[in-house]
Amino acid sequence: MRPFPRTLPDRVSLRWKIAALAAATACLVAAAVGALVHVWTARDIRGRAEAQALNSLYAAMEVHRRTGTLTNGADLDPAGLPASLRRLTDTSRHTAYDGRVDGNLGPSVWAAVRTDGPGGRVLAVQVNMGPELHDLQRLDVTMTVASLAALVAATPVAVYGAGLLARRLRRVSETAGRISAGDLDARTGPTKGRDEVADIAATVDLMADSLSRRLRTERQFTADVAHELRTPVGGLLAAVDLLPPGETEDLLRARVRDLRGLVEDLLEISRLDAGAERPVRAHVPLGAVVAEAVARTGLDTRVTVTGPGAAARAVETAQTVETDPRRLERIVGNLVINAHRHGAAPVEVTVEGRTVVVRDHGPGFPRDILLGGPRRFHTGAAERGSGHGLGLTIALGQARLLDAELRLDNAPDGGAVATLRLP
Repeated sequence: MRPFPRTLPDRVSLRWKIAALAAATACLVAAAVGALVHVWTARDIRGRAEAQALNSLYAAMEVHRRTGTLTNGADLDPAGLPASLRRLTDTSRHTAYDGRVDGNLGPSVWAAVRTDGPGGRVLAVQVNMGPELHDLQRLDVTMTVASLAALVAATPVAVYGAGLLARRLRRVSETAGRISAGDLDARTGPTKGRDEVADIAATVDLMADSLSRRLRTERQFTADVAHELRTPVGGLLAAVDLLPPGETEDLLRARVRDLRGLVEDLLEISRLDAGAERPVRAHVPLGAVVAEAVARTGLDTRVTVTGPGAAARAVETAQTVETDPRRLERIVGNLVINAHRHGAAPVEVTVEGRTVVVRDHGPGFPRDILLGGPRRFHTGAAERGSGHGLGLTIALGQARLLDAELRLDNAPDGGAVATLRLP
């Protein structure tokens, strides 16, 4: 049971984060490899086309020089010749890329040379790159399909691997949660792999061992002190009874009774820590038990018993619950005393169904108690008054023993609110 739950933000499982990261990485790698292959293949196609055009032009030049005829697809001053080649002024061979598409003729590479000096005609050869570029497009499609297929195949593997890591981390988290809830014997134990997760698990176990030793030492010390003080305090109370009546006797009696109450609280906490307490359950009217517990405190507290279908009902007709009435009275009494001691009037107790709400109109619970729960010998803020801080600790321990939930909050308009929900 977690009596003081914290609201956690919506979160995405680590498994899906790792799987998404792996998928994104695979997509980036596939895109990078595809781009590199595309650029390299395109340059290779153009380079081979330029080499083929220059070779064909060289052969056509030799034939034209010897016989005056045109071969190898060569032509003089062709109509589609790029402008950069028409303006040639030397007799060197030059190439130019033509990206125009005309029918079955795709992008091409031209090789040209001026045959008879600056005023001569231009001999040119055109090499069509359409088939090679079509093959490049097919290669792009094939690589895209292959990348998608690899991504589809790799994603389940990434999800599975991430799930293994997430399960190991969840195991460590569950162990830490059990330790936080009070299970000092919870341990993660050895985990597979020699990585950071194993280091975290080992660190959590070491922390739990250290915390368990310290808490057991503290609990043992509390129990020993309480047992050792019980006898002399009883002797003090008996000795006070022998004093003559008067103001001094009344003052000493009040202080000795306070001391005895503190010792009894320490003994009760030690029994709760040791797990020696066992509830004795019975069917009792909740409203009657709460009203009796409030009356035993002797403090001015208003009790209201409500329920569905009625604004208020008599205490005797309140809902019957199966619980330990003595422990229930202890919880309610401690909450009422705490409200009067650290809060401000009016103090109100409301019973509705299986829920008991105790509210005061003081400064409210300090933030550290709302976040971490009550601690023994700690009352929180100074404005909440003095005390040894055992009342809420005992109430929380008894609530756990009854499988009930005790929640501490502050009202929006001020004041502390303690809500006890019985199972």
